[in-house]
Amino acid sequence: MGAFSGGNARRGDTTDFLWFLETYFVFVPSVIFVLMPIIKKLECSRCKETVSAETPQTLCPKCKGSFYVRYDLQQLRGVAARDAAIARDSKKTAWPGMWRYGAVLPEVKPVTLGEGWTPMMRSKRHPGAFLKEEGTNPTGSFKARGLALAVTMARHYGLKKLAVPSAGNAAGALAAYAAAADIEANIFMPKDVPFANYVEAIAHGANVTLVDGLISDCGRIVAERSKSEGWFDISTLKEPFRVEGKKTMGYELVEQLGWEYPDAVFYPTGGGVGLIGMWKAFAELEELGWVNPGKRPRMIAVQSAGCAPMAKAFDAGADVSEMWPHAATFASGLRVPKPYGDSIMLEILRESEGVALAIPDAEILVSLLDWAKNEGIFLSPEGAAATAAYDRLLASGYLKPSDRVVLFNTGAGLKYTDVTAEAMGLKRPTAAA
Repeated sequence: MGAFSGGNARRGDTTDFLWFLETYFVFVPSVIFVLMPIIKKLECSRCKETVSAETPQTLCPKCKGSFYVRYDLQQLRGVAARDAAIARDSKKTAWPGMWRYGAVLPEVKPVTLGEGWTPMMRSKRHPGAFLKEEGTNPTGSFKARGLALAVTMARHYGLKKLAVPSAGNAAGALAAYAAAADIEANIFMPKDVPFANYVEAIAHGANVTLVDGLISDCGRIVAERSKSEGWFDISTLKEPFRVEGKKTMGYELVEQLGWEYPDAVFYPTGGGVGLIGMWKAFAELEELGWVNPGKRPRMIAVQSAGCAPMAKAFDAGADVSEMWPHAATFASGLRVPKPYGDSIMLEILRESEGVALAIPDAEILVSLLDWAKNEGIFLSPEGAAATAAYDRLLASGYLKPSDRVVLFNTGAGLKYTDVTAEAMGLKRPTAAA
């Protein structure tokens, strides 16, 4: 963005300029082909108000809606442009990961730890089911994607202090990427998050506060203190670029399926940025002509019965969710009592002819153990909610075994050993005398 997208934003020194040339221009004799997106504007998801991306933005000043990044994509239309852009971006680093889609991301030098391009593994028992294994990301979860882009843009804008409320995995991701970018990270999370989340945030040097409450309480504290502390709040959907990082999951799953849509996507839904980001990706793919024609997948939002505001709102035909009282589940990433993007997600679910499901923790645990024993994959509790939901929709006839579906395991199961062991009633055995 900045000076190279029609504005006056800062660029670094000559080295940065040369990096820009190497990254975004292909030179042939007497001709320069530009292969990059131009950020046209930030557009409010609610009222459609637009603002410039030249300076950091949070929520729409008119209605407090979330902003989407809008690009000029015309120069990238068609399969030839797609293949050229991806081939170019895939050569940038030893592991381009999600940055293989640099042509549809902001044109800034990334803060990267090797995120993205995660495996798509076919179930050995369900021929139509593919597991998207996000646990292979840096810090062991899909949160690496959104925070990589958010921290990249924070560094680009010259921000020095970031703050976030987290149910767990976003904390570790922000701490890691902030450390890589030499930016201060201030993290607030419930005191009963999986212990791995706390350890990794502390190890990366973040300022961590454990709160006696839920992520909603953490979010309130960040909002109350950000101005006085000089923090930039990168909470879910309260800045535009976490969605941009998460949308790469949509590009990946389509490419990994031969540039075709699956019939359904199962997404464990707490804050829901990934679901929103993938839907944005599908719209961009169609505008670009990069995806083979076909109906978009049904989007399946999966929650725990112990915290299911989206499922309740969907079943009631409501436009927004209500605050879920006494939220409790061992799938900590699903313990979000009222997502900020609830209205956007409900629109997506209905437009895609999808559904929102609430799965009891006992059922989640059964599916977690089933996949560990029979597929060799130790799912996160959130991922096991998706596999349990798949079993339920097969049994109901909503889906057929032949339907091609993508199930998201949003984090590595090993990050949840303490809460999973507790759910299993498992304790460390005492050594024999």
